[in-house]
Order: sequence, then C-alpha cells, then structure tokens
Amino acid sequence: MTLSVLTAIQESHTEEVIAHVPMEVTLFFTVILVGMIVTLALEEKIHAKKSVIAGTYALICLFLGAVFEILPFGPVIVGGHEIHMPIYIPAIDWGVIAIILGSSLFVDATSKSGLFTWIAIKLTKSSRGDLFNLLIFYGLMTVVFSAVLNNVTAMIIVGSLTAVSLNKLGQNDKLLGFLVIEGLLTNIGGLLTLISSVPNIIIGTAAGINFVEFFISASPYVVVVTALTLVIGMTRFKIKRLSTQADRDTAKQLVDEFDENDGVESQGFFWFGVAMLVLFILTIATTSVLPFIRDLGMGYVALLFAGIMLLKFKSTADRFYQALDWDLLGFFAGLFIVINVMEHAQVLAMIGQGVEQILALGPQLGSAAVLVAAAFFSSVTDNIPLAAMLANIFSELDNVSMSMWWSVVFGANLGGNITPIGSASTLVAVTIIHKHNLHLSFAGFVKIALPFALIQILIAALYVVFFL
Repeated sequence: MTLSVLTAIQESHTEEVIAHVPMEVTLFFTVILVGMIVTLALEEKIHAKKSVIAGTYALICLFLGAVFEILPFGPVIVGGHEIHMPIYIPAIDWGVIAIILGSSLFVDATSKSGLFTWIAIKLTKSSRGDLFNLLIFYGLMTVVFSAVLNNVTAMIIVGSLTAVSLNKLGQNDKLLGFLVIEGLLTNIGGLLTLISSVPNIIIGTAAGINFVEFFISASPYVVVVTALTLVIGMTRFKIKRLSTQADRDTAKQLVDEFDENDGVESQGFFWFGVAMLVLFILTIATTSVLPFIRDLGMGYVALLFAGIMLLKFKSTADRFYQALDWDLLGFFAGLFIVINVMEHAQVLAMIGQGVEQILALGPQLGSAAVLVAAAFFSSVTDNIPLAAMLANIFSELDNVSMSMWWSVVFGANLGGNITPIGSASTLVAVTIIHKHNLHLSFAGFVKIALPFALIQILIAALYVVFFL
C-alpha cells in the first residue's frame, strides 16, 4: 500500500471523527455490534451460516444508517470522475476479497499439478513421520510466509499442505490442532516486518519506523512467542515426539514408502506450477515496490496468477468456481459493511477516545493498557480503521512515547488470535477446518485460542514496556 493511499485513509478517518453523531446513536450501534458478535458465537445453535448472520446485520446497519442520516450518500470520486454507486459498495474492502478469491483459485488450480502434494510429502518425509517435527516445520513456514506474503495467502497455502501431510500419515485427528496453531501463528508472523500487515504500515509510517528498525525491534518477540506457541500447542493438542526407537523406525519406514511423484501426472505442468508458485510468492512479497503493480495491490496479483493457472483448465474452470468458499467471501463482505457503518456511527471514534484517556496512566502502564485495549477491540472490529484512528490521535499528541506506538502494532495484530473474526487468516483457518468436516464453533475457537492469546499479549506488554 502506497503512502498516498495511507494518507487518504487516515484523512478519511479524521473527517469521520469531526462529523457529529449524537452519543445515543453511537451507543445504539455499539449494542448492534455486540449483538452481531453474540449471534456469531451462537451460529451453530441457531443453525445459521456466518454469511447469513453478517449479511443480515449489514442490511440492518445500512437501513438504520440511512434512518439516522449518518452515511455519506453521494457520488464517489474514482480516477477524478464522479461515480454514483450504492453506499455499501465502497464499504467493502475489495482488496481482501480479491486476495481470498484469487489465492483460493490459484492454490486449487496449482494443486492439480501435484505440486502441493509433492511439497507436503517432502516435508512429511523430512519429519521422519514424527508429528512433533512436522508441526515445527509447518509452524516456521507459517511465520515466514505470513511475514513475506500476507496472512490469508499464508494460511491458504500452509493449510492445504498440512491436510495432505496428515492424511498421508493417517493422522487426520490432529488436523484441528495443526490448523488452529497455524492460524494463531499467522498473526505472530504478521508482526515480523513493516509490510507484513496494513496496521504495521499505518503505524510504522506515522511513527517514523523504517523497515530495518521494525524488523530488529519485532523479531526477538516473534522468535520467542513462536516457540512458546508451538510448545503450548503441542501440549494442548497432545502432539508428542515419538518416544521409542521402535516407533521412530516404524514411522520412518512408513514415510519412506511415500512417493512424492505419485500425484504428478505431467512433468511439464508440474514444473510450470513450480515456476508460478515461486513467481507468485516473489510478486506478493515485493508488491509494495514493483512499478504499476504496487498501485494495483496484492488482490490484483492473486487474481492475475489465478487467471494464469485457470488458462490450463479454460474449458472446465467452472468447477473451481463451484469449489470456492462463498460463505467465507459473503461473510467478509457483510462484516466490512457493518464495520464501515460503525465507523460512521463513531463507534471506532469512541473507542479511540477511550484509548486516548488511557495515555494519562503514564508511559509504562499506559503502554500496556493501550496494547490490551487495542488487542481487545481488534478482536471484534477491523484492525485497519482502528490503527488509522489511533495513528491520527497519537500524531496530534506531544507525550506519546515510542512504546505507545508499538503497543498499537502488537495489539492490532495479536487481537486476531482472540476470536475467529479478529483476523482474516484465523477465519480462513476455521473455514479449512470446517471444509474437512471437523467441528469448531465460534465459541469453541475462543475457548481454545484465548489461553494462547492471553499469554502472547502478556509477553507483548512486558516486551513493549521494558524493551521498546
């Protein structure tokens, strides 16, 4: 994302703060937001899909937004021209939708080359059939991919590989644990570099933190918490190292029988898939510096590579469209609309004002409190507008220490590990879990993930207060 785009985002949020909305209206919409979260937590009990729940609340919020006259109806300026479109169209973050859509299609089409099966079997053989080693391999891959790509793409790729590995080992009962841990690690990896997530870019730009400084400051925390998350995950999901030599020999004998080339039907298409995957990763990782591509964004890159791979299946491309998780895409569209209305209703501004009051607690206690508050609110709202809001507030104050800025970075990213709607990658992880007919509800995710998140947030607070 370019600096000009970030500036435009922050200016738009500043304008929204200035706009007057009665407090009773803001509180009314806050209750609606809480209602949506509660309804999502009860999705299995009310037998409703996430897309239906979010879509229903989106429709209600749009209608009430019109009733209370808080929505900016009118033309939208695109390319210097006025375009009239429904208010809910620009409310949706189409970049995220494009990333999920394009990445899913790309991974699905590329998998037909046998490449992902080949990678998964190679990793499985390297682990010698020991789930302990395999989880470490996939955990580290998740962090690295999240740092250089984006959380959603990392989760889609790693999740697909994990399912293949565990299926080959006959350990599908461990898939839930692997995917949950990987989902949590995407948000840890998202802390590693300045370009790993949009909140990092927003806060880093506003605070004057460069790429190298960001990496040096964040990497000790990422290393420690990645290791700790893997250790806790192994204990929580009973993923143990093979204890006896007999077990190790049996597992090694099993994986040695695997042939990574079994799924490769065409060597030409396989190597084409290899080239496209490498090029995809490199292009995604360097989107922000590539001429022309940086203006089009990561969503365009994902769609571009999906389109290239679908050319191989041009006569049967519809089967890939049918396999897309439309419930996930519909949910995000509805969620973005709800959050956008909440912005206009000044719900996020109220949150920002509350965080501003926390600054009075002092640099140390205030930093820890800001981090916890940012994490909590990021778990139920979009962390991008929240980061932009806090960046504006902090920029206008004189007593903001560097640890305060880092508190927002850590809080905005780690909040995604509290609920499945806290980040796109954790929701993708839950979606993959459901795809494999494994049971995990909204409340179930929170129950599993909350202990991880609390430990990660506690360590982050200590790290920010005493080391940054």
